[in-house]
Amino acid sequence: MQVELRHLRYFIAVADELHFGRAAERLGISQPPLSQQIRDLETMLGVRLLRRTNRRVELTDAGAAYLAAARDILGRVRDAADLAQRASRGEVGELRVAFTRSAPLIERFSRAIRAFREAYPAVHLDLVERNTFQQIEALLDGRQQVGLLRGTALPASLVSHRIVDDPLLAVLPAGHPLATRRRRSLRMTELADERFVVFTRAAGTGILDQWLTMCRNAGFSPRIAQEAGEASTLIGLVAAGLGVAVLPASLRQVQVDGVAYVAIDSPDAASALHLAHRRDDGSALVKAFTTAMRATHVVP
Repeated sequence: MQVELRHLRYFIAVADELHFGRAAERLGISQPPLSQQIRDLETMLGVRLLRRTNRRVELTDAGAAYLAAARDILGRVRDAADLAQRASRGEVGELRVAFTRSAPLIERFSRAIRAFREAYPAVHLDLVERNTFQQIEALLDGRQQVGLLRGTALPASLVSHRIVDDPLLAVLPAGHPLATRRRRSLRMTELADERFVVFTRAAGTGILDQWLTMCRNAGFSPRIAQEAGEASTLIGLVAAGLGVAVLPASLRQVQVDGVAYVAIDSPDAASALHLAHRRDDGSALVKAFTTAMRATHVVP
């Protein structure tokens, strides 16, 4: 025979009421079985928990000490059940999330993260910065559960949801004719004769392939003057007159003198930020995070 949770519940009821009849009524059982359960508990523990007389029931010193422990045990059991239920709803735990370097510059992205933290304060977000290609690898090998990355072709084992569109802008030297005219936008064809500064392939941003597609759709093959791995470096190279760049509008927050940002009049001039996760990931946390991010209505 071993102590079970019912023994603790029965003992606590008797200790609260100090009367077997009232305790039995409270528990919804008859008095004889209750008395037997308390005797069994005392036998298993090897101590007397209660003093019984014809007139009253009292706790012994051992009973008073056991009562505090019994309440704590049942409280922990209730807490464990609550924790399990909350975990099944994705309300607690740790979620490993990676994001691209430019993502925090998108105000609507930051708002979505803030909304999730407010809705799920007990979830620890383990946030790490990785480029798009690094995120795909980390998702596939399980180092991260969710990726916030720029649109790119994904393996079949991953699924993505579009979170926000970040317009692509032409970054020009401040004195460039296309930057000083009255018109507030330009067509990609107007950049056909320009030299470009672009991300290296190793930077893994996802922007490079999209930019190449935009050039191809506009009917020209771009001339690449310089490559770099950081957006701030590219903007600096534009300011130095080495060429022009096509970058997400969120990067306007990178303060570099001597450059101008001009809208591109093209339906494909937008870099979508996607939320990606493994297709077979049934985690309640991943589902809750995905639902919360999409519920912010950040996609126009």
